[in-house]
Amino acid sequence: MSLDHLESVSLPVDFSEFDEVIDVRTPLEFEEDHLPGARNLPVLDNEQRVEIGILYRESPFKGRKLGARYVSESIARHLAGPLSGVEPGWKPLIYCWRGGQRSAAFATVLRSIGWRARTLEGGYKAYRRFVMDDLVRRFSNPELQFRIISGLTGTGKTRLLEALSREGTQVIDLEAMANHRGSLLGTVGTQPSQRRFENRLHAALSKFDPCLPIFAEAESSRIGSVYLPPALWKQFAASRVIELTLPVPERVKLLLEDYRHFLQEPETLSNLLELLGKLRGHAQVSDWQAQIVQGTWPEFVTSLLENHYDLCYRRPGSPTSNYQAPAEQFALPDCSMESYHQAARQLRESEAAFSS
Repeated sequence: MSLDHLESVSLPVDFSEFDEVIDVRTPLEFEEDHLPGARNLPVLDNEQRVEIGILYRESPFKGRKLGARYVSESIARHLAGPLSGVEPGWKPLIYCWRGGQRSAAFATVLRSIGWRARTLEGGYKAYRRFVMDDLVRRFSNPELQFRIISGLTGTGKTRLLEALSREGTQVIDLEAMANHRGSLLGTVGTQPSQRRFENRLHAALSKFDPCLPIFAEAESSRIGSVYLPPALWKQFAASRVIELTLPVPERVKLLLEDYRHFLQEPETLSNLLELLGKLRGHAQVSDWQAQIVQGTWPEFVTSLLENHYDLCYRRPGSPTSNYQAPAEQFALPDCSMESYHQAARQLRESEAAFSS
């Protein structure tokens, strides 16, 4: 491969034309966010980047010299390790923060071996700018149509989205993207950064046909620690709403299935409930704590729904809601997956009739 010049690509780009996308930034930068499907092969670690930055401010020459040494050592380790088994003909895309020296150094060495390594113009910074601009463009498309699934806590909105997806309907599961179920008890692990959440949203929307409706759950503007883009929140406000209902005993059954981890970790649940003392009163929280100790889970969940979650519900169409009044309602008899698949099929038929 010629070393006369490096090849670079600019966004938008079809990432499928590359065998792999390599992020050469530090592990810390990579952890905050990265291009979809990218692998991290850093040419500097977190400490080295800080060290070089400090030295560069004192002496650019010394900073560049130390940087060259660290980068060379890192590339050698990658060639001896994760890249040792790569065959001829490999075509990676390499990027760093701004498409500068880190990606250029790595790509130069890879091209000298014979691999067609290309760099991303502007690096990750350009990618982020592209994502945000493209999200605004997509949300401004007059043909874009969302269908919002609303309903009280425990009615199985996420289950309906899963059923719709299996039926071939376009679905975005914002709670899955945010790794949070959108309530006080909704934590399911570490949440992504705001940047990664937005990138996940963009990646999902990029696969959809903008002329076909996209189903999503009625969320608040914030899901845990991440926020919906303002343009999406505005789109949701103008979208058709379908309300889901389920009898209280079935809601309790569903929640006990979906939140079974709290049954194994009641201390975690008790600690979270203490945060509701100011809102619901300490007497009510004490009652809930007693039910947890006694293990009367159906009674506890029923009380939590009636005395907290249902009181928080902002019914679509009400003055406090971002969403329009429901245009359609589906009353499910139980929380079985068959009921949700039947509702999904009925929704598809209803959607076809609505669009015709």
